[in-house]
Amino acid sequence: MATPPRPASKRVAIPRVEETSAGGFVLDRSGPDPQVALIARRDRRGRLVWSLPKGHIEEGETPETAAVREVLEETGITGRIVAPLGTIDFWFMADERRVHKTVHHFLLEAQDVVLSDADAEVTEVAWVPLSDLAARLRYADERRLVDRVLAVLADPKTDLA
Repeated sequence: MATPPRPASKRVAIPRVEETSAGGFVLDRSGPDPQVALIARRDRRGRLVWSLPKGHIEEGETPETAAVREVLEETGITGRIVAPLGTIDFWFMADERRVHKTVHHFLLEAQDVVLSDADAEVTEVAWVPLSDLAARLRYADERRLVDRVLAVLADPKTDLA
């Protein structure tokens, strides 16, 4: 007896979306120990997740301009870009779409140091000592950028006012 043919599988194409964001490490060197401003949001389980401030690049913006704007919106800090730190890209699912996200990261020097969590997307904002940063950041890709920050700060050519 012949094996009956298997029904064709019904694969549903998942839409793919490209997103580009910018943000970074906002450094405050006014005290004895350098600090970086981090933001926190609640994950699906209600846990506080600490990360770098970042957000979508708007039409007509450069990654640098978007990084400065997003840092201001999410932390209340006006920052000046000191150096690029590179990009991170990753995939995730959201709203039944497969999203490929690229994030441009920069080192920024804080021009003022008063934090604000007024942004509706941000649950909390905090200054974190540079030495504690890797332990506080949730995402491994962002933790790996800490070494780049340290290298930029160690470079005598870095333009820190």
